[in-house]
Amino acid sequence: MRRRLVLFGAGSIGRSFIAQLFASAGYEVVFVDVNERVVSALNERGAYEVVIKHPDGTEDVLAVEGVRAVHAADREAVCAELVAADIAATAVGVGALPAVATLIRDGVTARTRDRPGVPLDVILAENSRDAASIVSGVTGTAGILGLVQTSIGKMVPIVPEETAARDPLLVLAEPYHTLIVDAHGFRGPIPDVPEIMPVENVRAWVDRKLFMHNLGHAAVAYFGYRRSPETVMIAEAVGLPDVRSEAAAAMSEAAAALETEYRDSFSRQDLVEHRDDLLRRFANEALGDTVFRVGRDLPRKLSRDDRVVGAMLLAAKHDLPFASIARVYRAALGFGATGEDGTVLAGDREVVERTRLAGVEAVLHEVSGLDDGRERDRSVIATVLDAE
Repeated sequence: MRRRLVLFGAGSIGRSFIAQLFASAGYEVVFVDVNERVVSALNERGAYEVVIKHPDGTEDVLAVEGVRAVHAADREAVCAELVAADIAATAVGVGALPAVATLIRDGVTARTRDRPGVPLDVILAENSRDAASIVSGVTGTAGILGLVQTSIGKMVPIVPEETAARDPLLVLAEPYHTLIVDAHGFRGPIPDVPEIMPVENVRAWVDRKLFMHNLGHAAVAYFGYRRSPETVMIAEAVGLPDVRSEAAAAMSEAAAALETEYRDSFSRQDLVEHRDDLLRRFANEALGDTVFRVGRDLPRKLSRDDRVVGAMLLAAKHDLPFASIARVYRAALGFGATGEDGTVLAGDREVVERTRLAGVEAVLHEVSGLDDGRERDRSVIATVLDAE
């Protein structure tokens, strides 16, 4: 009998990464989602395609088979799937986790009754420091439930609207396929999936993703837009020498802070090699990734614990320089890239307008949540105000 993964979230990461890895390892994948069109298509076809875009312009098409779906509103059916599951996962975004956690809680209650003592591990593919605490705040931490934090490094660009209209299940992705998981989060055995990489300190890897990958990606978008507002593609932006060098400088400052914070997990050489690999991956033209997609949502990306401000606060904690990261922040305040519909995201427009009307310091307080009463915050404020 095939092993079963119950996967909350049939979006791009869920379909192109988590489901693909487990299906390739022989699992049946049961999606739980709120999108009726996607749920229906998964049940009608029982399969979908992932198009892997290689940097040389070639592509592989992977067929993900043996899949089906349950609508999240059918709580009884979701509960039954969790009772029968070998493992579960989420790929829904942090904002949806509390709602998903209520479904997990109900499933764990039924599983404890029907399969006493059999653990249920949930892989949290959310790229969040707080994913486990959000879920455990609803489900509790005792009993059979294991909550497994992850660091998700796979880049999945938006499928063009006309393609999605033809095939709502098709997803695009880069070749990267390593799933980094918390080795200590499992109550049962770690799944026998070749691409899973258990690590001892998953917090270090989550921060590496946020403060190098996400920061570097955003830096390319913000510097690229400032340098040339007509630039559409990330690969084109990172190909501009000054944009690449500025992004690399910010990533190097973050690497120094990460090395100091997590000496048992990373060496400087590890982080330098990771920086260079990321810059190569950003240059993958075949992904079709856009400056708009990578840079959009300034209120979130400039928030206190996110990629830019969080990296500066970590550097300030260790009395390390972060002027290059501060320049990323300043570049973000002029970001005005538009989506396929030709409009700027409302939240981005509001941040830029607030900067124009009230100044950079107001945005540092209001959007980024920095407080003059905290020493590290004062350091970040002063450095950003001094940045070009």
